[in-house]
Amino acid sequence: MKIAFLHYHLKTGGVTTVLRGQVAAIRKVCDTLVITGDRAGTVLPCEVVEIPEIGYDRPESPPHAPEPVADKILKGISNAWPSGCDVLHVHNPTLAKNRCFLRVLNRLQQAGVHLFLQIHDFAEDGRPGAYFREPYPADCHYGVINSRDREILLRTGLDAAGVHLVPNAIQPLPVERRRPEPLVLYPIRAIRRKNLGEAILLSLFLRNGQRLDVSQPPNSPQDIASYRAWKRYVKEKRLNVNFDVGQKVDFFALVGAAASMVTTSITEGFGLSFLEPWTAGLLLWGRRLGEVCRDFEQNGVRLDHLYDRLEVPFDWFDTDGFFQRWRAAALAAADAYDHALAPEAVDRSLTSMRRGKMVDFGNLDETSQQHILSRLLTDAAARAKLITLNPWIEHPGVASESAEIITNNRKAVADRYAPALYRERLLTIYDRVAHHPIRHRIDKRVLLDAFFDLERFPLLKWGAYDG
Repeated sequence: MKIAFLHYHLKTGGVTTVLRGQVAAIRKVCDTLVITGDRAGTVLPCEVVEIPEIGYDRPESPPHAPEPVADKILKGISNAWPSGCDVLHVHNPTLAKNRCFLRVLNRLQQAGVHLFLQIHDFAEDGRPGAYFREPYPADCHYGVINSRDREILLRTGLDAAGVHLVPNAIQPLPVERRRPEPLVLYPIRAIRRKNLGEAILLSLFLRNGQRLDVSQPPNSPQDIASYRAWKRYVKEKRLNVNFDVGQKVDFFALVGAAASMVTTSITEGFGLSFLEPWTAGLLLWGRRLGEVCRDFEQNGVRLDHLYDRLEVPFDWFDTDGFFQRWRAAALAAADAYDHALAPEAVDRSLTSMRRGKMVDFGNLDETSQQHILSRLLTDAAARAKLITLNPWIEHPGVASESAEIITNNRKAVADRYAPALYRERLLTIYDRVAHHPIRHRIDKRVLLDAFFDLERFPLLKWGAYDG
């Protein structure tokens, strides 16, 4: 088969890593081609065609007309294969990083191209700045990376025969284990959704001189502002946390020296961090995300030692200020999506929230999280109460039967997320896309309703940073 891949760019990141893995998985049995708006110096074992007009929009430049952009893509494909490709595998097409992108895809469909649209991230999931108001492509096959997303797309009206589950393959981390240093590694690019404040809170309870190492800084302005504030806070309070360690030390060397890895993220697409540590023989601990972890657990990965919530009392921080920010964020998000939301509905949710005495730390914003951290640093009774509410926090980074968990999970990842299985899954999907036309379309209102839920509305995801 002839498979062409299309993405906005090949810059270092999650989607580029996945795309690279897909090319590697099928290149010995398929002809492959990659079309991108910015190759960013990335080297792939196949031809790469660079078409700048499909890259991210630039504020200073007007949007491109879709017809000539589609023609350039078709020309890139026909130059490689005069008879065309069997499948055009497009990554993250529903994120409005390029405002003409959906119209380009429609033109390609009209030209007879078989589209397979793989969604890694939904704009409806707390990313209004990347939201397309126009309809998403109809009558083509879609791919998703977890069961939650597949169930959501089926609710929007898509046919089960045209929605394919494509969990990522896991390559074992190529590390040589050394005698562990007293470091707990948080291997992330520290965007707000990674919930850095919670990782810092956990570091307060580390023992035996252990420190928290955060690997990479974020890129976006909103995330950078929050990140810098956390760095200032840690420096002011003299906490045992290091930042930007991945810019100073090779990542695999960090993994090889780590005693364990931690995650406190409040949202993930696939959830690579729940699988990779085991391949290096490391214990992963921290926050469990049920919506993504259920796939892993059904495949034999044990994650029952992770916690689902970090309970803190409402009276530990300025609740009035928090509720004002929460209300403003809910109304602003609804406006950004043109989503019908009456202020009375927001007030009812706030009233329900006020009735509770506890809140999950991950639902708070940076301002409230810092209030709680400052209390814990000065009030021994507060630390004791936090342990009473969350007993596991007294021994962070420790799990009973840790050796058995690591052994089990390493085998489960190797068995169920192997590149060979990934190749077979991709080839089966490509055959369906090329030979089985589908008729369906996404109801975008249903899609937005699936994500816009005031019962689960963390400000690190939905609110603007106000520090």
